[in-house]
Amino acid sequence: MPRITATNSLTDVSGLLVGHYTDFQAMSGVTVIICPEGAAAGVDVRGSAPGTRETDLLDPVNLIEKVQAVVLSGGSVYGLANCDPVVGWLAERGYGFPLDENHVAPIVPAAVLYDLGRGERFIPAINRSWGLEACQQASSDPVPSGCLGAGTGALAGSIKGGLGSAGQVLDSGLTVTALIAVNSNGSVINPETGLPWEIGLEEDGEFGSQGRRRVCLPEAPESSPGRNTTIGVVATNAVLSKAQATKVAQMAQDGLARSIRPAHTMFDGDAIFCLATGEKPLADEEGFFQVKEAQAVNELGQAAADCTSRAIIQGVLSAQSLAGIAAFCDLAEKG
Repeated sequence: MPRITATNSLTDVSGLLVGHYTDFQAMSGVTVIICPEGAAAGVDVRGSAPGTRETDLLDPVNLIEKVQAVVLSGGSVYGLANCDPVVGWLAERGYGFPLDENHVAPIVPAAVLYDLGRGERFIPAINRSWGLEACQQASSDPVPSGCLGAGTGALAGSIKGGLGSAGQVLDSGLTVTALIAVNSNGSVINPETGLPWEIGLEEDGEFGSQGRRRVCLPEAPESSPGRNTTIGVVATNAVLSKAQATKVAQMAQDGLARSIRPAHTMFDGDAIFCLATGEKPLADEEGFFQVKEAQAVNELGQAAADCTSRAIIQGVLSAQSLAGIAAFCDLAEKG
C-alpha cells in the first residue's frame, strides 16, 4: 500500500527546491519550484480562463526536454512578470538549455491565478523583487501550507484558499508529490456534510483535528469571469519522457475534479504541471497491450491524482482568514 512521504510535501522528491514571496498588503505572492539539474516536464490545462507561459514548449512533439523552474503566481496576467527575474537568476548560475559555451536559456513555464482586488490596490504592485526573493528563499525544506506564495490571496468557493502539499511513496519505491494553489470557483467542502469532498483520502491523520470538523459554509460570492483558477505542480523521482509526464499531469487533474466541485469551469484557468527528476527508472512489466512502462505510468498518475486532492484539502484547511475572507478554521461547526 502507498505510504505518506517523509514530510508530506513537494520537496520529498529530491532535486527540487521551493521558494515563496508573500505580500499580505497586496494579498498576493509567488511560488517558484526550481530544478537545478533540470526535470522532464508536462502540463495539462483544463480551465477555460488560463494564464500561462511556455506551455506549448512542453508539448511532447517540441524540442526542449527539460525545464529549470516552474512559476506559480498570483496577480493574474500581471503575475507573469514574475518569470523574468526567475529566468535571470537561473541564467546567472548557468542553469538552462545550453546556447554556447557561455550562455544558457533557462526554461521556465508558469501559470497564474486571479487574486486581483483582494489587497490594498486592485492590481498588486508586482516588481522584480518578488521573483528574486522567491528564488533566493528556495530550499529543499518541507513546504508549508496555508496563505503564502501563490496561495496568499486565494479564494476557494466561499472561503479562504491557500497553498497545500502532499506526497506518497508507491509500492514500487517511486515517490509522487504535489503542491497546489487553491483559488477555485467551486467548493472544496461538501455543503451537506461540512467536510471536504475527498476527506476519505486522508493519510496518517495528516489533516488533524481540522479534518474532523463539520462546518457551515458561508454563501458563495457571485461568479465572475476569470476570477478563479487552481494551479499546481505534481512531481516524481521517476524517469519519464515528456509524453509520460504529460499523461501524469492529465491524470492529476482527476484529483482536482474530485476535490473541487465544480472544476474546470469557464471561470477557472486550472493548470497542473508534472516534473520528473529522473532518479529511478520505471518498472517495465508486461501488460495486456504490452506497452512499455504503461502500468507504471498508470500508477504514477493515480498517485498524482490522490496527492493533488490531498494537497487541495491541506491548502484550505491550513488557510487563515484574511482580507475579509473567512477561513475553514474560523467557520462555525454544524449543529
